Amino acid sequence: MLAEVYLPVPLKDKFTYHTDDGKIKAGCRVIVPFGARKLTGFVTSLSEDRKLDFEVKEIVRAVDKEPVFTPELLETAEWMSRTYLCSPGQVLSAMIPSGRRESESALFPGDEPFVPVEKLSDEQQEALDAILSGEGGTFYLFGVTGSGKSEVYLRAAEETIRKGKKVIYLVPEITLTHQLMSDISSRFRGRVAVLHSALTPSQRLKYWHDALRGDVDIVIGARSAVFAPFSDIGLIVLDEEHENSYKSSQSPRYHARQVAQKRAAAMGATLIMGSATPSLEAYLGMKRNLMTRLDLRCKVAGGSTPDVRIVNMLKESRTISRELEAEIRKTIADGYGTILFLNRRGYTYYYHCNSCGHVESCPNCSVALTYHKDTDRMVCHYCGYQTERTGVCSECGSHDMSVSGFGTERVEEEVRKLFPSARTERLDTDVADGDPEVVKGIIERFRDGKTDILLGTQMVAKGLNFPRLRLVGVVLADSTLSVPDFRSEERTFSLLEQVKGRAGRYRDDGRVIIQTYRAENEAIKAVRDSRTGEFYEKELSVRKALGFPPYTRIVTLTLRCRDEEKVRSAIDELYMLSERVISASGYSDVTVIGKGPCVIYKRASSFRYQIIISASDFRHLLKIAEVTVEQFRLPSGVHIEVDVDPLSMI
Repeated sequence: MLAEVYLPVPLKDKFTYHTDDGKIKAGCRVIVPFGARKLTGFVTSLSEDRKLDFEVKEIVRAVDKEPVFTPELLETAEWMSRTYLCSPGQVLSAMIPSGRRESESALFPGDEPFVPVEKLSDEQQEALDAILSGEGGTFYLFGVTGSGKSEVYLRAAEETIRKGKKVIYLVPEITLTHQLMSDISSRFRGRVAVLHSALTPSQRLKYWHDALRGDVDIVIGARSAVFAPFSDIGLIVLDEEHENSYKSSQSPRYHARQVAQKRAAAMGATLIMGSATPSLEAYLGMKRNLMTRLDLRCKVAGGSTPDVRIVNMLKESRTISRELEAEIRKTIADGYGTILFLNRRGYTYYYHCNSCGHVESCPNCSVALTYHKDTDRMVCHYCGYQTERTGVCSECGSHDMSVSGFGTERVEEEVRKLFPSARTERLDTDVADGDPEVVKGIIERFRDGKTDILLGTQMVAKGLNFPRLRLVGVVLADSTLSVPDFRSEERTFSLLEQVKGRAGRYRDDGRVIIQTYRAENEAIKAVRDSRTGEFYEKELSVRKALGFPPYTRIVTLTLRCRDEEKVRSAIDELYMLSERVISASGYSDVTVIGKGPCVIYKRASSFRYQIIISASDFRHLLKIAEVTVEQFRLPSGVHIEVDVDPLSMI
């Protein structure tokens, strides 16, 4: 037999191999020779042996006894290859767990008691009725934090499963969804599979096969769970649609929202997305009636919109303002909880010389090193480089060194000094260290009232429900505004609105204090005044005037190389080639809107330069980018990264 095989290399062609193993089937993985290497390939089809005009190598061995991907997943992989300008083999490699044999994993105990579902609110019932009234379609639950979006998702899932269909439930971060996991496990006992990074490849492979065989009804997971190999999907849920974690940062650089839309359309399934702060792409889609908007304006657990105040830090000389300090003291005295949010870990953000002004920076990346006091080390948060703090300027040798800026470590230190009797905990990636149990323990202690003040980064801003929480303090709202990216205002608004949603979820006396050096910023004031619709409309008008997404689509072509002169010369050649391709195409809507070094122009010892191509017609954009990449001859040592619809421009 001859097998057509996709390989996990940046080549879109299928490769033909010979096999005498009659057990190999289309949809299985095989080990094949490729040059001097042996790679795991993906068999797409088999045909009778015949004479070919080229040498056909033998398949070394089969990896699977049964297929691990379906024809629909193969078609999805080929669509992703065309959409994200990568190879189908790279997509299939990202889709399918890399385990060789299955391994048991008991994440859901089978004896959990079923939790009776309370009556839906009128808004929830209307939304559910709209979703269940037809077959297929795309819906968006535009609901304030605490409006009960999850309950609508789960009711829709129950009805879908009752009809004999399968459900994919996507969440932005699996480690922060313990309550959701409990709800799902109690409702769908023994019929749930979880796909996330904490599982070993072999455990993931077990759940993958469970889904393939139809032994489970619902798959829950983060971004990659969108590939769950069901053949009869009836519902896909994309919770907190605005989250950047749905976009892959490695090839294939896909967005789970777009893949979910593709799979739902192909299977005639219903797609439900939801958020209190939709992405601008989704908001415009609702305006254009590309999806049905379902509003949830009321909090189902009671509570009301919290009182939000802005503190101008230009008038303060310390990290915790006097107003925030007073509010924390009152909250502790009344027996309630406080969350302090700062989107920057470490102790200080800059370590600089007072004599020459030099800032100690990473030797591999064009960013300042962050000082971590608990380890007394300087750390790069991009490549992981670490070094001891010497106390001597590496530029001029001066001992007159100072720290400036602040991260969660420094805020924690100040909080413990201001409130020595308060029970304070910190939650960021340094503390969590990739252990979901550490995260779970910290969250549960705060929820149970064993912690008075919880300080953290974005990990405390997402999807957490605390009935005893009364006060949320944003230590510094400016970090996302400082990023030179056209999405910075949108990100700031979304993050602050999500943080704001933690307070007042169950209470009428919730309070939010936002500390900032930019008190007149429109995004911050919109959060204070609850002007969500007005903010979105203004931001859309700005994007439209500038020709930025969502009114256009963009592709970034990034070149990286350890030799700066070589990559600088290469980006000039790439730019001129792209201009020639655009000119020859006759597409008047395509233009190169930027060329030069990336914001972080050096990362992991490689210098990075990019061009940004924009177009109003996505088909034109893809064609120009594809032809440009195909015709460009990469110099030795230079690598190219293609990102379609990038979320980050740094």
